Amino acid sequence: MQSHETFPSTDIPHAASQRPGRNEAEAALVEHYPRLVRLAHLILPPALGRHRRVLAAHALVQKSLSSAAPSRLADAADGPTVPAQRGEPGPVLAWLRQHVVSAALRAAGRPRWSLGRTPFPTVLGLRLFPGAGGDDELVLESTLATVTPEVRAAFALRVLEGLTAQSSALLLAAAGVSAPEEVLRVAERIRSTVGRDAESLLHGTEFDPCTVQARPTDLLRRRHRTRLTALAAAVLLAASTTAVLALRPEPSERPAPSSPATALAAASARAADPGLLLRTPADRWSDTARVDLTQWPARGAGTGDTALLTRALTAWTQVTGDRSGDRTGVRLTVTPDTPASPPAAPARLLFAGPVDGSAVVLLHDGERIIRYAEPLSGRDEAAIGEPTVGEPAVELARADDADVTTGAAVALSRTPRGVRFLLAPWIDESAVRDLRRPDVPAQRLAVSEFGVTDPVPQAPNDCGRVPALQVRSSTRIVEDHSFLLADLGELSPTHLTWTPAPGTGAPARQPREATSAAGLAAWARSACSLQELRGTGVRAVNRWEFAQQSLPERAGRATWTCTRAESWDGRGRVAVAWEGPDARSRPVTVPGPEPEDTAACSRFGQHLLAGTYWTAPSGARYYLAAGSRAVTAITARGPVSATGRGPVLAVRANTTGSVRLTGTVPGSGELRGWGEGETDPAGS
Repeated sequence: MQSHETFPSTDIPHAASQRPGRNEAEAALVEHYPRLVRLAHLILPPALGRHRRVLAAHALVQKSLSSAAPSRLADAADGPTVPAQRGEPGPVLAWLRQHVVSAALRAAGRPRWSLGRTPFPTVLGLRLFPGAGGDDELVLESTLATVTPEVRAAFALRVLEGLTAQSSALLLAAAGVSAPEEVLRVAERIRSTVGRDAESLLHGTEFDPCTVQARPTDLLRRRHRTRLTALAAAVLLAASTTAVLALRPEPSERPAPSSPATALAAASARAADPGLLLRTPADRWSDTARVDLTQWPARGAGTGDTALLTRALTAWTQVTGDRSGDRTGVRLTVTPDTPASPPAAPARLLFAGPVDGSAVVLLHDGERIIRYAEPLSGRDEAAIGEPTVGEPAVELARADDADVTTGAAVALSRTPRGVRFLLAPWIDESAVRDLRRPDVPAQRLAVSEFGVTDPVPQAPNDCGRVPALQVRSSTRIVEDHSFLLADLGELSPTHLTWTPAPGTGAPARQPREATSAAGLAAWARSACSLQELRGTGVRAVNRWEFAQQSLPERAGRATWTCTRAESWDGRGRVAVAWEGPDARSRPVTVPGPEPEDTAACSRFGQHLLAGTYWTAPSGARYYLAAGSRAVTAITARGPVSATGRGPVLAVRANTTGSVRLTGTVPGSGELRGWGEGETDPAGS
């Protein structure tokens, strides 16, 4: 991609510092309005929601005109000396661009404060959002949603605006970015991952806030609000008339402003009021562009039980305020990296009712799932992990950015018979299968009228079987596909995906659902490793077969895998393994670092190299190494010294010891090896 610039990039701050006249600014804004709105839309956080994000992008661009100088003052000032870009009023567009980037970054950092001061265009009775893009556009949108606004700004300037790296760095620095070089490096990694199609993808419908679709808001709620507004206006008019006719009272002292403690107490009181719980209409999920936990309706036989809901909200408020639970009599369980804070605003009710001898309430506050359980009676069957008689329990787990798959089910109860899940309303089919036996068909899972499943068996400690949910989403959300969910002992089951091995001449493949015959066979070998992730706050696990290698002495074909477990906070842990040709053998972990957070084996860490010792059936010992598809040569140093072309290496080794591996990746320099150890996968 070539830059559109024809002037020295070092002059951009000077160009941007010259305030144009309002007439000039308006002319440039009208001419380049779509590109400026697209730039602001790309920087703003997706968490705003598609409708509000579109309106905010238009509002920020339109507001930039107010910062231009009055035309007569601008005409009297010295004009910019920077040559114009081809077909553009260069300095004026540069000024507008910097202003839009700065405003969008401020809004992304403090959306409630910044956007609250920016009047949005008025749209009554409609929800606006860009058209849905293709698979590549959706993948890019999901990727950009995981990075900071500064990185999105850098990506937009480099790809969308076509600025050079130096010009982008200067503009970002002028917009208040403290480390522009660092964010540009991250943006370049995204750009290299997307490839040459990055610019065309950003010009697609998914990122076009000027070509939008319109849908009505909730018509019944809108009609109800209209009536309430008319009634309130009538009451206000009557009160105003009465006040004019009444005698003016004696002046009194102005009430003292409420303190932060008072405001916090008022917010807590609202959050603990069951009458203020949010309840999503039953069919909202089937006609929305946001398919996640916010679209779950309130289900269960106890949704109208005010006493139960009050106890649940009170327990949540008290146990998180006390933290220890000693003074409240409520047991608190918090999954890793989940904020253990009391409610700050009314939550959304997902479920309330009896489940396996306990009264269960399930709530969602936008970032977390909150599960409250209390025993119904001492004679009911005791549940594993449930409170004893008279001891309620509160469990908190992260659920921010849950989507169609990671927001598809929530655990309601655990008993010796298994785990009952509450399924999302968009799940049409559900079944249970054993990951260890991919050839055995999945068994259909019964679901109640409230969306509660029959018990799903839990995995035994000996890994004799590894049950998993196989569900299919509804065609009503145009997401008709099946996927796997594994229970790892937390409220949300973990989404399992699979990236197949590279084929001859095949393009790079992204993670896909593991419900195909090949995907199920692949996960049959990695299923036992899931037990190591129980209770660690894992959101999704992907098994990547980054290389396959023909073994010496015609001993078969080995597979090299990298299993990446991603947490809800975005961190990723990986494990590299070697799998022999015998499908019944367990994978052998390749010795290496085990960082808590790494880009390895993700979209931003697609290059991998690992090695290990192996003993052939004849007794001969070899050192094997393999790299991902981009590796063109491998060099081993140390006890084993050899160099080979291509992504695999096999050399006879009569010694042991740590081997230093390096791989060659064109355009990316030298790649260091992952594993350095003496593991012998085949044994001696």
